[in-house]
Amino acid sequence: MLYYLFEFLKKTYDIPGLGAFKYITTRSAAAAVTSLFVAFFFGPKIINWLRKNQIGELKKVDAPKTHWSKEGTPTMGGIIIILSIVVPVVLWADILSVYIWIILGATLWLFGVGLLDDYLKVIKKYQKGLIERYKLILQFIIGLAVGLAVYYAPEFEQVRTETTLPFFKNLNLDFSDFYVPVVIFIIMGTANAVNLTDGLDGLAAGTIAISMLTLAIFSYVTGNVVYADYLNIIYLAGSGELTVFCAAAAGATLGFLWFNSYPAQVFMGDTGSLALGGALGTIAVLVKKELLLPILGGIFFAETLSVIIQRSYFKYTKRKFGEGKRVFKMAPLHHHFELLGWPEPKIVVRFYIIAIILAIVSLTTFKIR
Repeated sequence: MLYYLFEFLKKTYDIPGLGAFKYITTRSAAAAVTSLFVAFFFGPKIINWLRKNQIGELKKVDAPKTHWSKEGTPTMGGIIIILSIVVPVVLWADILSVYIWIILGATLWLFGVGLLDDYLKVIKKYQKGLIERYKLILQFIIGLAVGLAVYYAPEFEQVRTETTLPFFKNLNLDFSDFYVPVVIFIIMGTANAVNLTDGLDGLAAGTIAISMLTLAIFSYVTGNVVYADYLNIIYLAGSGELTVFCAAAAGATLGFLWFNSYPAQVFMGDTGSLALGGALGTIAVLVKKELLLPILGGIFFAETLSVIIQRSYFKYTKRKFGEGKRVFKMAPLHHHFELLGWPEPKIVVRFYIIAIILAIVSLTTFKIR
């Protein structure tokens, strides 16, 4: 809204300085600062409300025993994150942009799915929360909606089913008729991958912040005709607006990390993890960097892979030998390191370091191409 307000005031009254807000960089910086302010201001109020209404973490019997002491810690803190994203985006982004509509729609939809899941688990005391198949159906719906939106939107007419191939110059991959199913898989996969990663204080919030800052750079250069041409990547007019969203998301997760770092005062719950994971996948789809996700989101990929390996191997050995065996001491992967004796803060910081390295590797694909 402020984007159009400042544009109007500049044209009508020629107020000095307002012209700076037509630039994506200025508005992205403003969005990041605004998201931090919203998180710091409303965070304590929301945490106190959650605590007052006894909306706390349930005892996790499938986690290491050290986590049992976290029972009762306020959860559904994803409300803080989403509030800290939506407010800055509405204020500073071009709210008429199709990119903003798609990313906000996907984020808010998955926020609603996570909120419903947490509500059923924490408030209604349903042990499993939202039934798994219903959760997957709701994720499938938003994945389908995003896939169709990209397929039919005129903004993507020239490259609607294509994506950038990392490390290869002048070569894009065309998903053709498989494009929509691929988008569905990516959004569902990233949403659940971040959800699996959200198991240690500050782990998901910090790694998402790193990924979002990286995607902010990808969004900016993809929407800039000069940089896109120089780097020989797909140019998408208007996609630079996603930089504002990414900056807001990075600011929101860093603001949330203030309260979520060890020992956590609040957990994001599925309310935050599903929304952030879905947003991560959706942005990758919108800027045509889907194939970079296993690198950029390597932490989330490894966490998910560890669960798949653990379950598959357990089922295989149980069927073949009558007794199930495990590859890891516990899955997801962060629990394996906990049972090896690593302190929780050390695991989180080391995962941050790996996430930063993977972000740098992702950015190098610009030049390696």
